[in-house]
Amino acid sequence: MEWEPDEQAWHSYINFELRYKELDRARVIYERFVLVHPEVKNWIKYAKFEEKNSYISSARRVYERAIEFFGEDNIDERLVVAFAKFEEGQKEHERARLIYKYALDHLPKDSCQEIYKHYTVHEKKFGSRAAIEDVIVSKRRFKYEEEVKTNPYNYDAWFDYLRLLEADGNTEQIRETYERAIANVPPSKEKRHWRRYIYLWINYAVYEELENDDPDKVREVFKACLDVIPHKTFTFAKIWLLFAQFEIRQKSLQGARRVMGTAVGKCPKNKLYRGYIELELQLREFERCRILYEKFLEFGPENCTSWIKYAELETILGDIDRAEAIYELAINQQQLDMPEVLWKSYIDFQIEQEEFDKVRNLYRRLLQRTKHVK
Repeated sequence: MEWEPDEQAWHSYINFELRYKELDRARVIYERFVLVHPEVKNWIKYAKFEEKNSYISSARRVYERAIEFFGEDNIDERLVVAFAKFEEGQKEHERARLIYKYALDHLPKDSCQEIYKHYTVHEKKFGSRAAIEDVIVSKRRFKYEEEVKTNPYNYDAWFDYLRLLEADGNTEQIRETYERAIANVPPSKEKRHWRRYIYLWINYAVYEELENDDPDKVREVFKACLDVIPHKTFTFAKIWLLFAQFEIRQKSLQGARRVMGTAVGKCPKNKLYRGYIELELQLREFERCRILYEKFLEFGPENCTSWIKYAELETILGDIDRAEAIYELAINQQQLDMPEVLWKSYIDFQIEQEEFDKVRNLYRRLLQRTKHVK
């Protein structure tokens, strides 16, 4: 055998020794055989030879040597299944379970189909309810890994995957998966392509706040999200508002105001101004509300809803003259998006104040400005 013939010659030699019950000599030949022809099937045959002849410890050692020989990068699922089934045959069910789990953690996901199948069968036969559920979770995890690997921009698959992991409760793994998910920034600069992606960040922040109670990490998530959004093209008011609301929950009014101040300074949007004003209203900071309304109306003087809300605020605060002045400023704007709504609100305001002469005057002015009946 020194000239290293093909596999059939080795098998003939081994069978020759076995016919004469020369087990030790057959073992020596197997030792040389698996080194000359180091293929998975030959290692399995060697282990089965030991098992058949009741050398259980030797068989186990052969499997372990085979795993070590091929290394983590080259483990074959046939070897894993054979090893696990060997342990199952010895009623070493926990050993078999560990072998399956080790393989699932270290083998590429596309090489695990047979392992999952045998693992599931094993747990149904010998596992507890928790173990069976663990197999099901592993299979679903494998499915989602394949989906996000095939298309990393499939944000719905990331959501499903993360829900599965959050139910499992492994913080390190959940964080790692969130980081992997948010790394897939949409290549398009169209806002509609970003909507689902942004909710990954929102869910990440919610997870860190509710499950981990880690305020510093939540701030880190929100800031990183705001750094990713191309604010010159579009923004997401929801992110700014959620960040500010988080700061309020942390009893950091200064932090909330800093967030909203940055928001309206960087990307002045109606929703952001309204959110900022609502925040100050809840805090009963009415002077700040006035300043914000003035800046808001400088930004969008055509916005009738904002004029009406500003006037209503002054009415609630009892400053009727100021409310009337705001209405007057509003109806004298060159452009208005809903002038009929504004005029109706102004008229209703004067009716509430029982200023009927002013109501008549408003109707006259309105009729001079418009030619349609309504």
